[in-house]
Amino acid sequence: MNAGQEHPTAVAGAGAGAGAALLPAPPLLFEQSVPGRTGVQLAPLDVPRSAPLPDELLRTELPLPELSEPEVVRHFTNTSRRNFSVDQGFYPLGSCTMKYNPKINDQVANLPGLAAIHPYQDEATVQGALRMLWELQEWLGEIAGLPAVSLQPSAGAHGELTGALIIRAFHEAAGRQRTTMLVPDSAHGTNPATAAMAGYRSRTVPTGPDGSLDFAALQDALDADVAGLMITNPNTLGLFVEGITDIAAAVHEAGGLVYMDGANMNAMVGVARPGDLGTDILHFNLHKTFSVPHGGGGPGAGATAVTADLAPYLPPPVVCRDGDTYRHDYRRPRSIGRVRAFYGNFNNAVRGYAYLRSLGGDGLSEMSRLAVLNANYVRAALADHLELPYPRICKHEAVFSARLVARDHGVRTLDIAKRLIDYGIHPPTIYFPLIVPEALMVEPTETESKDTLDHFIAALRAILAEAAATPELVRTAPHSTPIGRLDEATAARRPVLTWPLPDGGSPRRGK
Repeated sequence: MNAGQEHPTAVAGAGAGAGAALLPAPPLLFEQSVPGRTGVQLAPLDVPRSAPLPDELLRTELPLPELSEPEVVRHFTNTSRRNFSVDQGFYPLGSCTMKYNPKINDQVANLPGLAAIHPYQDEATVQGALRMLWELQEWLGEIAGLPAVSLQPSAGAHGELTGALIIRAFHEAAGRQRTTMLVPDSAHGTNPATAAMAGYRSRTVPTGPDGSLDFAALQDALDADVAGLMITNPNTLGLFVEGITDIAAAVHEAGGLVYMDGANMNAMVGVARPGDLGTDILHFNLHKTFSVPHGGGGPGAGATAVTADLAPYLPPPVVCRDGDTYRHDYRRPRSIGRVRAFYGNFNNAVRGYAYLRSLGGDGLSEMSRLAVLNANYVRAALADHLELPYPRICKHEAVFSARLVARDHGVRTLDIAKRLIDYGIHPPTIYFPLIVPEALMVEPTETESKDTLDHFIAALRAILAEAAATPELVRTAPHSTPIGRLDEATAARRPVLTWPLPDGGSPRRGK
């Protein structure tokens, strides 16, 4: 399939009305409601009727829309067509690895022998599931270069918290009361909040002129109060942190531990192992790197790997193997304790396991190499059109700056991102990382074809030409959507969350 077939909008002559033709926005469910209409017929009661609930627990009215089944199905189907997903088009959301997930992995996760088991089932009846979890732990440990793994954390930030709590437990066991966590300004934004939740005061370490951690500033910050370093590698500038082994050695010499945020592991799997580089703790985002559907609020999976010395602190249970038998190990007296119920998001572990089994070692390293190749293809193609704050070979993503476009034409990064919607492309991450003015962060991932990347490159070049010739066209984008530019800040600060309205009327449609 060529680029013109893949995308509903050709770049040439995109114009103000670019984008696939859209029907008018459908009415709200409440606006379609007709009193007495129903879409469900309940079966006759086949169990004894329970005692009535107390009156104080009953609602006197429940203002829900009354609709037929076809009306409900059509409403959500039509609404879904206005929602952009990675299955619909290019989704270059930097820092989040929104790559296409093979559907076979969803099918595996829905097999009855995996989807229908219960977390409290007797271990003898779920040996296959336990073997799968044990093998996944072993494989993730091999990929990380760290031998002990917990699958319990539910997401990336949850894996971060698990790592920070392990750092605290490690120091407390040694009788040390350390209060500071070092966090580079190129780390993920959740790291300072995670450090605070674990009881630490975070101290920022700046980025050096090459986009890596400023080693001299790190050395100045290291003292007897530092518990550890929370570093993202590759960092949020899309760059591999040069001198990472020297950085880790310096932290260890000061008595601290190195936690690595593994959200960007899509650039490193099968190529470099964080444990070999001096990392003590690493979390994976199975929902980014290993084929778990990402977005929509979850669920995620933040499997956490540690050195052998830190293994006793992992949350229980972990799956152990005794000969040909697999079991949960709860006997972990030095553990930080559970960080969630049960054993992690099991269906996500199944998807990640299927992904690893299907690719194998060679396939996983090719995955990372292609992700890096695609990002650098985009970087090189746009280097003469947007500013590159750190003009180095990047890893999984390329970070540009539209600072000069904003200065010369009054078109900001937000405007460029909104205009990309008119070209059938989901906007990349913008204004992050914060240390790059007017940042535009593009992560193409390994799953996109050259045709798709060429379409994106041509679209962005066309938008930059529009910014110079007709800046108002870009500043007022998007033009192809049922609702135009939204006031997102007001929507976030003053959400409308009530129904019905105090006057009994219907909510007004947004403008």
